Amino acid sequence: MTTPLLHGLPPIIAEGAHTLILGNMPSAMSLAAQQYYGNPRNAFWRITGEILGFAPDDPYHLRVAALTGHGFAVWDVLRSCRRLGSLDAAVEPDSMVPNDFQQLFDEHPGIDRVLFNGAAAERNYHRLVSAAPTARFRRLPSTSPAQTMRYPDKLTAWREGMRQ
Repeated sequence: MTTPLLHGLPPIIAEGAHTLILGNMPSAMSLAAQQYYGNPRNAFWRITGEILGFAPDDPYHLRVAALTGHGFAVWDVLRSCRRLGSLDAAVEPDSMVPNDFQQLFDEHPGIDRVLFNGAAAERNYHRLVSAAPTARFRRLPSTSPAQTMRYPDKLTAWREGMRQ
């Protein structure tokens, strides 16, 4: 049986973006909903909402507007891959195709920070992407429910990472 080929989502980005938050690949729930961090157990919207001052259960378009209004962009390292389920560990390494970061950085030269949402995003970006902007890179704890770090600790790390 062939593992299904999955295709990621377009970036959430607006003019004036200064920080790019990168996941690895959207979960099955996110792909089905066509929304980043669509699993309600994922802490991404709760964390960013608490830091930026919006309700994590606001309609998706309002959460997106809050992020972009503060200069944050969201994307994933992978444009496509084969994976059963949603875990990063289930991605077939030989199937990974990265997004076109050179084009993104060319179109948004104000991006000077890249925050990785977890270790898989950081590892695969450095392994697969040749675009090398003069940005500062920082890995933050994954907001995935599979990352068992206590929520207050995740929030503290993200608060520090998003403000630097």
